[in-house]
This record gives sequence, structure tokens and C-alpha cells, in this order.
Amino acid sequence: MTEPSQPLFLFGPGYCALALAELWDGPVFGTYRSEESRGRIETKGISGVAVGDVEGLSKAIAGAHIVISTPPGEAGCPALSLIGQVAHEAASVTYLSTTGVYGDLDGGWAFEWTPVNPGSVRGQRRVEAEQGWQTVREDVRIVRLPGIYGPGRSPLDRVRSGRATRIIKPGQVFSRAHRDDIASGIKALIDAGVSGAFNLCDEEAAPPQDVTAYACELLDLPVPEGVPIEQAELSEMGRSFYAECKRVSNARLKAATGWRPVYPTYREGLQAILAAEQS
Repeated sequence: MTEPSQPLFLFGPGYCALALAELWDGPVFGTYRSEESRGRIETKGISGVAVGDVEGLSKAIAGAHIVISTPPGEAGCPALSLIGQVAHEAASVTYLSTTGVYGDLDGGWAFEWTPVNPGSVRGQRRVEAEQGWQTVREDVRIVRLPGIYGPGRSPLDRVRSGRATRIIKPGQVFSRAHRDDIASGIKALIDAGVSGAFNLCDEEAAPPQDVTAYACELLDLPVPEGVPIEQAELSEMGRSFYAECKRVSNARLKAATGWRPVYPTYREGLQAILAAEQS
């Protein structure tokens, strides 16, 4: 359980981590690599700690709840190499991973006990990062996230920009999560003091072309014609996304914390984003 005064330490205070910071009652610390990024987080009330400041990192971590959202690179998880040796001094460690660790399940369900079988280099690096943190802290909390959307990063923005496409691959579905549901879900896990792996997603895996069409309808704009995936101009990363199809279960998270998504499907999420923009 967390105390109101306990600090939160964000290694990589990005999109979802900043939303979590807004929910936190105690002090919040976050890493930065440049003066520009320092100014950006400090305007949000977050005390900045330089990534290279070993002493500062150690002080900020002591007694704090750590949340790591920086993706691993070729050299592995940067947080693991920088703070792994002092992570035992923290109240808890939460590592934000991806449901990509499950690989392709041909439309089947991904549960936390589903064997990891990444189909990409990115997914394999995530598996290695998870395992690295499990070695450092047996009670580490692994949060596996699907496709993330929210204010400023949603299909509504792609439709407005004219970049939206509707790629058709029969049977293809993706799970998603709204940024604010991710923040509240992480906080619920920290508050509950539970450890282990947890999927954090909404209640409906949906075809991506349906999500784009709904965004168009909300904006009263024409729905793009569907393009068969064989004819689609996709980047290597885009093709890797369409190579995997699964439905992600959030049942374990709900049972462990009582958490429920405010936006159970993309419909409620997109409606709320648009309403906030128009208010």
C-alpha cells in the first residue's frame, strides 16, 4: 500500500507517465537528458534528475515507487544499467512493457500466463528487459501495454491530418488502452502493492479499420476506402504490427485491484477526447 507522502520516480517521464504524475499525491521525480526536457517536466511540477547524476538518482529512488517507461535499445534497458544496482532501495519497481511479448496468437487470447513468444526484435528486447528486472527485484511489477491512444495521439488526429488509412486484413484485431486508463491502472497496482505481470488494456479488441471509420464519423469527415493489406504501403514496423493478432485480457488486473477502465472501448475514448477538445 502507498502512503500519501511517498514519492514517485519516473524513469522516462513520457506520455503515460506524465498522466500518472497528475494522479500522484506525493512528490514526483523524473529523469531528463537535456535542459529542454528538464524544463518540460518541471513546468508540470516534477523535480528533474539528470540521467547521468548517479548520486541524484540514488537519492530520488530511496523509498520511492519507481515506474520505468523507457524502451530498451540494442544495449538493453537503460534504466536497468543506470539504477538496477540501487533499485532495492525503492518502495517498488514497475516496468512498463508491451503485449508484443506474446507475439502472434492468431486472434486468440493473451493472458499473463501465456508463454512469451515475441515475433520482432522490439518484442524480444522487451522480454529481456522484463527478465532483467525480475532478476534485480523478485517483486517487480510488469505492466504489459497494448496500443496506446489519448489526447493528441489518437485516430482523430490522423484523420484530421489526412494521414488516416483503412487497411483491411480479414480477422485482424488490436487491443488498445486510453492514456488515462493506463495511468489509473498503474496507480491501482501500486496502491494495491501487488507484484507480477499484468495486462492493462480496454475491454474490446477491434479491427483497426473500424476505429478509423468511427473517428471519421465523429468528425463528420469521409471514411477512406479500405485497402487490402497486400496493396498497402506499409513500413517495416507497420507490417510487423499487422503480422500479430491477439485479444488481450485485463481480468487479472481487475481482480487484483478492482480497477475498471473509464473508457472500456475506443468509442468512449474517442468521444471523450473530442468532447474535451470542443469544451
